Amino acid sequence: MATTVDVNGRALKVNAAPDTPLLWVLRDELGMTGTKYGCGIAQCGACTVLIDGQAMRSCQMPVSAVGAAKVTTIEGLAGTHPLQEAWVKLDVPQCGYCQSGQIMSAVALLAQNAKPDDAAITAAMDGNICRCGAYQRIRAAIKDAAAAPVATSAKV
Repeated sequence: MATTVDVNGRALKVNAAPDTPLLWVLRDELGMTGTKYGCGIAQCGACTVLIDGQAMRSCQMPVSAVGAAKVTTIEGLAGTHPLQEAWVKLDVPQCGYCQSGQIMSAVALLAQNAKPDDAAITAAMDGNICRCGAYQRIRAAIKDAAAAPVATSAKV
């Protein structure tokens, strides 16, 4: 069934059953492989994207539930978001598998709270699993991006 999804500011036609998870539409139909498959039960965060600015797990969201909402994937940040710059600067990733989901959750956090404290970071990032244990560097990168003068005005 053909439907249109707004992804990264572009209206894209996809041919997918209404119950197809958004993750597979992004990866298989649209070739946007930055969003990762992790657990498949919305627990690990590897598949996190933004839906109208809110961090959401795409592995359990049917494409039909997206409706007219705007979807932003890691590709939509274009490598220039202050969080991506902080990730590189602080050498956050080890294996890198979870990083797109981690970054998307952090983008949603900074959009709502430009200067989060440790408790706010913990709450926002809870459930984003990093098997390499890069949590301290992830926290440091979020704080670094929050301290950047452009972080509060960065567009998603």
